[in-house]
Amino acid sequence: MNTAETIRRAVAQVEQMRQESRALPDIGAALAAVKQFQARRFRGTYADLLAAGPYAGATRFFLEELYSDRDYAERDAQFARIAGAVERLFPRDVAGTAAALAELHALTESLDHAMARTLPATGIDVASYVGAWRTVGRQADREQQLERVVSIGSELARLTRLPGLRLMLKMMRGPAAASGLSALQRFLESGFDTFADIAKSRAGAENFLLIVREREQRLLQALYTAEPVACETELARILGEAR
Repeated sequence: MNTAETIRRAVAQVEQMRQESRALPDIGAALAAVKQFQARRFRGTYADLLAAGPYAGATRFFLEELYSDRDYAERDAQFARIAGAVERLFPRDVAGTAAALAELHALTESLDHAMARTLPATGIDVASYVGAWRTVGRQADREQQLERVVSIGSELARLTRLPGLRLMLKMMRGPAAASGLSALQRFLESGFDTFADIAKSRAGAENFLLIVREREQRLLQALYTAEPVACETELARILGEAR
């Protein structure tokens, strides 16, 4: 499957789930609550990195672009409308990263929607979140989601080492805007600059991604295997909630 087909299929899957959320407002409300909860969880898990240090920028990038409760409808619409142009306008390595992002987005939306279907629209707390997580299951998909996040980070770090690519991306601003690719252009430039910054130190990007993998794997393991009360206590600690 080529880049354009991969992007179109992923965006179509996301749009189908959006239609369900619009048709069933309770699911839409629960979905928004899931995304807000998970964004808070990410901020809590990486509060030390967000506060200061060499990985603050990379952590913010992951939060805003991969773990955010932001509405990505604009970026998705651009992807769907000009999926074929991604291959024509951007270098092959960059187009591949765009396709990987689309697939990650579709998988993330699928997992979030599955949880939303098990939750009431009235709100979410640590107990209902843990319950929804375990009801949905799909551990293999959760692990694949994490690996795709780390893979995109690794690919962005690799792209920073390609001679002349940053200049090429800068030169693409005009054509990208004219083709309706401004959201993708912003993601690529932001990711490139973020990982170029931490790559200035030896193994900086690799160390950051290792931290992300280790912390997320630890949480995944707990959510699937620990006693529910232990999971709830840990999530409450991460969120700064007393229990």
